[in-house]
Amino acid sequence: MLTEQKRKKNEKEFQYWEDVGDSGRRYWFEVIGRYGWKAKYVKEVNEREETVSFYQEIYNEKDELVEVHYKYPIDKGHYKINRK
Repeated sequence: MLTEQKRKKNEKEFQYWEDVGDSGRRYWFEVIGRYGWKAKYVKEVNEREETVSFYQEIYNEKDELVEVHYKYPIDKGHYKINRK
């Protein structure tokens, strides 16, 4: 029952989600910035709806991934994505 409550809470909190194989789900929501950039907040959970990872993806005005900030389980800081 607790798992179902967590799932309902996650579905309410996040705009989008998808099943990830048998192992869990990926939830996310997006925030549009003033200059056309976008931040995507992603939460990955296991089959019991326990958080496995949480990170932020930053997209530029061309919708290209330019940076990732890993926040959970360990805050690893920002990683720039090199485009050539």
